Amino acid sequence: MNSHRDSREPAARDDSFGNSFGLAEAMLGLAAGFVLATLAVSAYAAATPHGHHVSQYGEEVVSLIGLWVGLVGAVVVATRNAARDPAGSGATPAAGATPAAAGTGTARRGTGSIVRDYGFRLRPWPDIPLGIVVGVASQYLLVPVFEAPLLPFVHNLYSRLGHPAQSLTSHAFGPGLVVLAMLVCVGSPVVEELFFRGLLLRALAGRLKDLGPRLGPATSIVVTALVFALVHFEALQFLGLAGFGVVLGYLAWRTGRLGPSIVAHMAFNTVTIVAIVAAR
Repeated sequence: MNSHRDSREPAARDDSFGNSFGLAEAMLGLAAGFVLATLAVSAYAAATPHGHHVSQYGEEVVSLIGLWVGLVGAVVVATRNAARDPAGSGATPAAGATPAAAGTGTARRGTGSIVRDYGFRLRPWPDIPLGIVVGVASQYLLVPVFEAPLLPFVHNLYSRLGHPAQSLTSHAFGPGLVVLAMLVCVGSPVVEELFFRGLLLRALAGRLKDLGPRLGPATSIVVTALVFALVHFEALQFLGLAGFGVVLGYLAWRTGRLGPSIVAHMAFNTVTIVAIVAAR
């Protein structure tokens, strides 16, 4: 990830935050990711020797990798397509043109760079401390608040909220646990932030420019957060994930880069893994 701000990029929160491309690729990438995840799990099960129990740990890992292929593939395809046809009409930008060259109030055109097109960069200060504080606070404060409406309807709610993560890590030990921790605490935050807060959020913001400089981004952040929560397929965790998705989207929009949201996502997941392992 690039840790330096590109001098050609517009300032954070300017009218060029949204992209004029990427929405179709994002939708196709999500669909492809789920198909690949399903195929990966089927292939893993088929490769397991007959009579041996299919490990849930193994299924989760191959499923995660299959999903990532679809998400990352969508980012790559969208970036390449936009660079070839940045204006959406076969036009080619002039040499040295900035992403906001179309003028105030227009969506950014493609440059072929994930740093400029999606804000994929990190500033050690303030992104790292800010992300850590936001991630930990979201885990211990935000999620309980968002899940609180379910308390009258779900017995032992907060205990049950941790079941998916406990199930995922219950069969992982030693090197397997290290691999799983790297996937969940590093891989997932990078891939998901690049896709959701990079590709999808900016594509939606570009489509919703007419709603205004505040309502457009706000709507895009909420929609992206809902999609983010939905694709985790965890009914009880939906409200908490959606709330956390809003926070991540706000960080990406407010700063104009993905560094803070990636670090916050890493901290959020790491707190969960550490708590579960420590409780063994």
